[in-house]
Amino acid sequence: MKIKSVRARVYEWKGKTVPPQGNFCSNAMDLVYSKTETMSTFRFHSWTVVEIETDDGIVGLGNVALAPKIAKAIIDEYLAPLVIGQDPWDYEYLWQRMYRSTHAWGRKGVTMAAISAVDLAIWDILGKSVNKPVFKLLGGRTKEKIPCYYSKLYRTDIQEMQDEAQKFLDQGFTMFKSRFGYGPAHGTQGVKENLKAVEALREVIGYDNDLMLECYMGWNLEYAKRMLPKLEKFQPRWVEEPVIADDIDGYAELNQLTSIPISGGEHEFSLYGFKQLLERKAVSVVQYDTNRVGGITAAHKINALCESYSVPVVPHAGQMHNYHLTMSSMASPMSEYFPMFDVEVGNELFYYIFDGEPVAENGFLQLDDNTPGLGLTLKTEFLDQFNIIE
Repeated sequence: MKIKSVRARVYEWKGKTVPPQGNFCSNAMDLVYSKTETMSTFRFHSWTVVEIETDDGIVGLGNVALAPKIAKAIIDEYLAPLVIGQDPWDYEYLWQRMYRSTHAWGRKGVTMAAISAVDLAIWDILGKSVNKPVFKLLGGRTKEKIPCYYSKLYRTDIQEMQDEAQKFLDQGFTMFKSRFGYGPAHGTQGVKENLKAVEALREVIGYDNDLMLECYMGWNLEYAKRMLPKLEKFQPRWVEEPVIADDIDGYAELNQLTSIPISGGEHEFSLYGFKQLLERKAVSVVQYDTNRVGGITAAHKINALCESYSVPVVPHAGQMHNYHLTMSSMASPMSEYFPMFDVEVGNELFYYIFDGEPVAENGFLQLDDNTPGLGLTLKTEFLDQFNIIE
């Protein structure tokens, strides 16, 4: 079996969208002077889909959400020639070819995301070629089903947040993640608003259920050092990405500051980067995304590394490529989960492009032992809502 072709297409959403509200989540741009609130215009309404076909007709699917047009150009110009004509079962060799040939200008960011998309498609081929789901190729089932946490609690009107939490509590979820809407630029009033939202959610879900809190890199070290002691009484399971991804020293200091575990890794892109985070004890929970860190070939190694440090892995964003890693690894106790909903920020597009995502029931996800590969197919229902760039 040899790889015959690599096709990368950008899916640009042109359908209906729901405008994100201002301050629905803090972010790294909050610290930069601006005349407008940054998150009210935050969008990524396109996605790159990679289809790799073998000479015996198997088609594997991969995807990348970061800078899709640039990712497509990298795949077309640099990565496709490295894998065409090769045996997909030589996945480690192919991964090293892509990683090392782009190392001088790649290493992290969109290049690793592009490598991830190709690698995902290769693993989809491998599963389909032996009629096994990918998680069976990675070690098999390590849990009967995957516990998952509801993750769409953006910072909105307090009552709306409480109603949303109650709705999914009633559906059987026992773990929830919310976003802070305010950071250093918003002064003491922002501190009050952040604490008010957390308190309101605890009023609904109580303390018998887990609450995770995300900053999305919107704080700095000084602000986080003031906030964490104030948050301890609410017993969060973790506080996520309190500072920018490059501030490893800041992560390490915060992770030792209070009883609250610090999580991160959504914006880390390499095995070596996670080694640094773990050696520094900078995070207590690792949250890579398989379609950013180099695909399944790299993520499988990161899982093993984290297991050796007894640091749990809870991949970012849910999605099928992450669920296979979670199902097959003792290092991964649970998954993030978003239900399908109207297109808003942009991560929703995955559910408009692909069929096959499991739907949570009573706070758990299930993967089928008999569905080969990643278990995804291209959805046709919403094709007319996309502009597709070949």
